[in-house]
Amino acid sequence: SSTRLIEFMAIELKVPELGESITEVEIGDWLKKPGDLVAKDDPLVTLESEKATVELPSPEAGRITKVLKQKGEVAKVGEVIAYLDKDGQPESKSASPAKKDKTPESKPPAPAPAQTSAAAPSSEPKKTNLPTSRPASPATPQEPAISESRRESPQPRSVREQEVVPMSRLRRTVAERLVEAHRNAALLTTFNEIDMAQVMALRKQHGEVFQAKHHVKLGFMSFFVKACVDALKQFPVINAEVRGTDVVYHNFFDIGVAIGSGKGLVVPVLRNAERMSFAEIEKAIGDFATRARDGKLKPDELHGGTFTITNGGVYGSLLSTPIVNPPQSGVLGMHAIQERPVAREGNVVIRPMMYVALTYDHRIVDGREAVSFLKRVKDSIENPARMLIEA
Repeated sequence: SSTRLIEFMAIELKVPELGESITEVEIGDWLKKPGDLVAKDDPLVTLESEKATVELPSPEAGRITKVLKQKGEVAKVGEVIAYLDKDGQPESKSASPAKKDKTPESKPPAPAPAQTSAAAPSSEPKKTNLPTSRPASPATPQEPAISESRRESPQPRSVREQEVVPMSRLRRTVAERLVEAHRNAALLTTFNEIDMAQVMALRKQHGEVFQAKHHVKLGFMSFFVKACVDALKQFPVINAEVRGTDVVYHNFFDIGVAIGSGKGLVVPVLRNAERMSFAEIEKAIGDFATRARDGKLKPDELHGGTFTITNGGVYGSLLSTPIVNPPQSGVLGMHAIQERPVAREGNVVIRPMMYVALTYDHRIVDGREAVSFLKRVKDSIENPARMLIEA
C-alpha cells in the first residue's frame, strides 16, 4: 500500500507521441537511475523507435523513484516507464545513507594490519630457511611463478571470442526497408563524373564572405541540393513514387540527406528545398548532423522525402551504388573528390573529379530520363554560376 501511495503521488513518466505511425518504442540507455536527482528538462532515457532515437526529458525537477521498463524492453506510446518524485526531500534522503556508509567504512582497516602482520612471519621464515634446508633453493621460489605463467599463457591466444548484440529497433527498420527496396523495386544505377573545379573555386572566392554573413560554411551539399531540385523539375518522374497501380507525382521537393549517426543511417528531410537558399540548406544540414549524433532528431523530420542524396565521399568512398529509400524512386550518390588526368581541348590535365551515381526505380523511370537527369546535375555543378548564390 505504501508503494502504491508513492506511485500515486509521483509524476508518471510516459512514452510520448513520436509520430503517426509509431505505436511502440524500445527502451534504450537510462541516463538517470533510481535515486538520482534531476532538473527540469534533463534527459532521462533514450527511446528507440523505427525512425529515430530520441531522449525523454524530465517534466519537472525531482528524484527518480522507480524504473518500470529496463533497457531492451518494449513500451507502448502512453505507457508509464518510470516515476518521478517531485515533492520528495532529496537532501534529507541523501544525508542518511551517507552516515550509514561511514560506519562500515571505518571497520575494514582494522583487520588489515592483523592480516599483514600474520603474513609477515610466515613469509620471512621461508626466506631464511630456504638456503639452509635446500642448497638448490633458487628453483623453489621460482616454481610458483612458472606455474602461474603457464596458467595465464593460453589467455592471449583466446581471440576467437564472439559477442552477440541485438540489433536496435532503428537498425532493424533500416534493414527491413533496404530489403524491401530490393524486393519490390526494379533498381538500376547509372554513373557519371563531375569536374568540381568551378565549385571549389567559387567556394574559395566567396567562402569567407558567405560565412561572415550567414555564420555557416559554404559546403558542397548545398550545390548538389540545388542541382538536384533543378534536375527534378526537368524530370518529375524521378521525384514521383509508385503507389499500387498509380504513379504519384509530387509538386514539391522534399530532399532527404543521408547522415551517419552512432546508431545507424538516418535521412532527415529538407522540406520544400526549392524555396531554401544556400545558407538555409547548409544551416539545416549542420543542425541535422549535430542532432543525429546526439539522438535528438524528431521522427517527423525523418519521413516523407521525395528524393535522397547520400555522400559516401565523406568516408572515402570512390564509387558505389546507393539504394533507393522506399517509396522514393531515386537516390543520388556523391563520392570522394580525386585528382585525375582528364582530356580538355585536346590536352591532358589534372582536375578534381567526383564520380556520381543515380539509382532509380526502373518501373517508372526510363534509362533516358535517368541518364539525362544525371547529366543535368553534372552541368549545374560544372557551371555553378547559373545557380543563384546568396553570398
